[in-house]
Amino acid sequence: MRSVVAVVQDGVEPFGLGSICEVWAEPAHPEDDCPTFEFTVCAPEPGRVRGASGYDLVVEHGLEALEDADLVCVVPKRDFLVQDPRAVEAVRRAAERGATVFAHCTGAFLLGEAGLLDGRACTTHWRHAAELAERFPLARVDPDVLYVDAGDVLTGAGSAAGLDASLHLLRRVFGARVAATTARRMVVPPHRDGGQAQFVRTPVPDCDAETLGPVLSWIVEHRGEEHTVESLARRATMSPRTFARRFRAETGTTPHAWITGRRVLRAEELLESTDRSVDWIAAEVGFGTAAMLRHHFTRARSVSPQQYRRTFCSAGMVPAERAG
Repeated sequence: MRSVVAVVQDGVEPFGLGSICEVWAEPAHPEDDCPTFEFTVCAPEPGRVRGASGYDLVVEHGLEALEDADLVCVVPKRDFLVQDPRAVEAVRRAAERGATVFAHCTGAFLLGEAGLLDGRACTTHWRHAAELAERFPLARVDPDVLYVDAGDVLTGAGSAAGLDASLHLLRRVFGARVAATTARRMVVPPHRDGGQAQFVRTPVPDCDAETLGPVLSWIVEHRGEEHTVESLARRATMSPRTFARRFRAETGTTPHAWITGRRVLRAEELLESTDRSVDWIAAEVGFGTAAMLRHHFTRARSVSPQQYRRTFCSAGMVPAERAG
């Protein structure tokens, strides 16, 4: 994945384009040792493209830029119910020849017009998820997640979730170190699970305790230990029931799912950067056994720890006899 093309139309949302540029258009930084990409912005009509926030863009390239793109990023636009048929057709053709397609926010509506959401799980900004599901009934729209990875089609929810989706794709293709380094440059968290809730509808009414930030930090520092709702609730000086509600309110998920995600993240780092055995890594991150690590890792990343290591470990880091 080296050629990345962003598709813009009249009414382009500037944050949508900016978030894509932050990940895929950044020049080389020698201290980061991260991949760089041939990044192009294109439009159905090269020239002036009307913006959504009081200023316009000047775009040099037409849709022919999609012909050789490895990754096609569909940027959201203000009037997302009206899509340029030329852009729809160009994105559809790019997907048919094997390009990966990523739609940020309401860019998912263009993918729907192109037939790329039929039979697929997908998402968009929670305000527009019902409209997406109504217009494209063959799509499986999930309004409560940050992004959905459907293999060659990736959809992200609104605004900052576009960064999460791009970082997820970067992690999938180039590994945890590259994604974490990119996130550090952007000063954002290196990973938010796609299944995390987009937003919390209401605050927890019966808990005025301070944020769980200190408890979450403590869990990360002690991820190798066994944790239960009861033990964590005692640390937070709450009842287990109140703690569980507060935890979901602040993280969008359960304590078990959150801790499992942190353990998988650490396992990724160790698989990439060390020659330690899978058994050692499983114990180190808190899964206990290699079988348990394989179960959770494969469920979260769709590859086994061994496959992940073979793909992303540092050159010459892992002797063949230590790879499993």
